[in-house]
Amino acid sequence: MRALVKHHEGPGAELREVPIPEIGPDEVLVRVRATTICGTDVHIYTWDDWAASRLSPPLVFGHEFSGEVVEVGENVTHLETGDHVSAETHIVCHHCPQCRRGEAHVCAHTEIIGVDRNGCFAEYAAMPAENLWKNSVDLPPEVASAMEPMGNAVHTALSGSIAGKSVAVVGCGPIGLMAIAVAKASGASAVIALDINEYRLELAQAMGATHLIHSGQEDPVKRVRSLTGGWGVDVVLEMSGNPQAIRQGFSMVTGGGRVSLLGLPTRSIELDVANDIVFKGIQVHGIVGRRMYETWQQTAGFLESGQVDLMPMITHRFSLEEFEKGFEQMISGKSGKVVLYP
Repeated sequence: MRALVKHHEGPGAELREVPIPEIGPDEVLVRVRATTICGTDVHIYTWDDWAASRLSPPLVFGHEFSGEVVEVGENVTHLETGDHVSAETHIVCHHCPQCRRGEAHVCAHTEIIGVDRNGCFAEYAAMPAENLWKNSVDLPPEVASAMEPMGNAVHTALSGSIAGKSVAVVGCGPIGLMAIAVAKASGASAVIALDINEYRLELAQAMGATHLIHSGQEDPVKRVRSLTGGWGVDVVLEMSGNPQAIRQGFSMVTGGGRVSLLGLPTRSIELDVANDIVFKGIQVHGIVGRRMYETWQQTAGFLESGQVDLMPMITHRFSLEEFEKGFEQMISGKSGKVVLYP
């Protein structure tokens, strides 16, 4: 099969012919119909410090995909050939303390496809059957592929109450854009989108943001306070990982509010813990992955009900052979979600 391989310790990738994966008794082989590029894939493609510390090339990378089941292992009973599926990309151990208390999304021994084992930038992908989510055949394959990152947005937004509250989404990359739609669908009274990228602020408006703030052109903390009667926002969803934006998020949240952090800083940062966390009495949530499988049920519910439409943030589509164009578009910042079709 054709697969996009991280072939060496350095920038770039190669399209190669590799063997179709063989499956075990508890696994399923999926013909990939669509796969979407994640920020993590960009880290791998450009080979930054994180990628150099985590990956051991050669490796088929990519971890967001949807497809059709073409083979099932002998122990698999809940899936059959022809089923349309998306994938939970975190493979967990089921035995650590976190798994045993029902928090597998923070499993101590998590493996991620396309990072710790071969992934889905390919014509076929092998997955544990328990990691596959069955979809309606009517769900567009690019939307089904984006269910995995949408799960991050759902987990972040719904890690606390949101109905009737003001919400600031800091960072309007693809997951931030989806968080805007989720917050709006969940009854937020206002959804304030913050970014320094005009293109993505326009996408934020298309996804349902009620207010847009260009953080490079005005003081975002002052503007948020002016929009909230001087009190600050009830909920901050931090999706950027930018140190300054994170500090601004803690400054703009109101007393007794919530800050949920999904964005990943590349270095340690300094916070005013006393004034922005302790004396405010706020809740701070670190978000990783998706709750397995509560978040998947919520994500599917938003899509099936029509409350969330992902099409406005799916902006570019390429064949797998055009992967370089796809990554260039992601790196430029002038894209929402980028899809590759094997």
